[in-house]
Amino acid sequence: MTELIAPEPCDLLIEAGFVVPVEPHGVVLENHAVAISEGRIAAVLPIDEARRHYAPGQVVSRPEAALIPGLVNAHTHNPMTLLRGIADDLPLKVWLQQHIWPVEGALLAPDFVADGIVLAIAEMLRGGTTCANENYFFPDVQAAVYKRHGFRARVGLPVIDFPTAWAKSDDEYFDKAGEVHDQWRDDPLIATAFAPHAPYTVNDPNFERIRMLADQLDLPVHLHLHETAQEVQQSQEKYGQRPIARLERLGLINDRLIAVHMTQLTEAEITLCAERGVSVVHCPESNLKLASGFCRACALQRAGVNLAIGTDGCASNNDLDMFGETRTAALLAKAVAQDAAALDAFASLRAATLGGARALGFGDRVGSIVPGKQADLACVDLSALETQPLHHVVSQLVYACGRQQVSDVWIAGQPKLVERELVDIDIGAVVANARQWRTRIASIHRD
Repeated sequence: MTELIAPEPCDLLIEAGFVVPVEPHGVVLENHAVAISEGRIAAVLPIDEARRHYAPGQVVSRPEAALIPGLVNAHTHNPMTLLRGIADDLPLKVWLQQHIWPVEGALLAPDFVADGIVLAIAEMLRGGTTCANENYFFPDVQAAVYKRHGFRARVGLPVIDFPTAWAKSDDEYFDKAGEVHDQWRDDPLIATAFAPHAPYTVNDPNFERIRMLADQLDLPVHLHLHETAQEVQQSQEKYGQRPIARLERLGLINDRLIAVHMTQLTEAEITLCAERGVSVVHCPESNLKLASGFCRACALQRAGVNLAIGTDGCASNNDLDMFGETRTAALLAKAVAQDAAALDAFASLRAATLGGARALGFGDRVGSIVPGKQADLACVDLSALETQPLHHVVSQLVYACGRQQVSDVWIAGQPKLVERELVDIDIGAVVANARQWRTRIASIHRD
């Protein structure tokens, strides 16, 4: 007599027409399900087998959708959603020094940071993004808001050579960084990183202090690097070295470094980044809009550098659309490399998911649909006219679909978007709050 085996309980079973696990690379699983227990992925298996093996508390069936890892926005300044569009069509230095910094000087405070992040979380969730690498002031406020909304984030601990509303001196920047890190060091969703702004706004002693503390605390270092030709020229004039050479002298070119933009790279610098395990975050739309230059994404990837994708802030992009960013990254890589095969669809999606997770030090937690990882997932409806006929799932995800096709999102197995409706976020209230910020900002800023 055959012994009947009772189905194994699980919290949630997501059944999808297609599962794109990212690991292994280049795979699409048709008619598969993902079983989730206690916020983690328990199994990835064919739907029929999953129905026999599991007794789920809930089943979500999306037969015409692709289930992908939640997208990872590997570089952003999310409070700056409130500055979306205030100073467009300007070069970086003019945009930053004559427009952004003066407005921030007048308004930078905990309420500005908190309200901007809530707006950003709502936008990111509706676009399938489940994790962000944050770089802004008041990291204590940032962390609390991300935690309250159950959103995964690595929050930057800012260091910059001049006083701000967050800190007035070098010692205060570092003292406050230590306090925020200590508060969040064991949190399952929130982590921290040192976030020196850029080589041109951070001096050698502060970089040396960051290197020492990053080593002691095992923290990433997240900074803008080789963003413009002007930055490189100024470094050569002031230090007699290109910025990467200066950071190499200071001991910061290593596997903790999250280098953002990187539009000005020599072959030797690409090789150095590959050898040292540096992660590079490509922000193509911000770079294009500010005319900062072109990141050699294909050359970096082929050299073995971990490549991630970020939107940058809404003041220079002007959105947090990781689908649009990934498409731009793929297309721009082909033009820069003059190679139509550069950064193909699978590689682009990997950069937007697992590449970002690895850059943030979260690669063992998220970024791919693998048993044991946290269930940070997004479901993308491919039944729309705009993604038909469906010849190649990942091609459609990268080159054809839009963020409005994201139907469902989970973070650590918790629903955040259900059939295009946000969970526990009142869109009307978020929009109304953004509008009152527009009035406040308009009273300060005049083009």
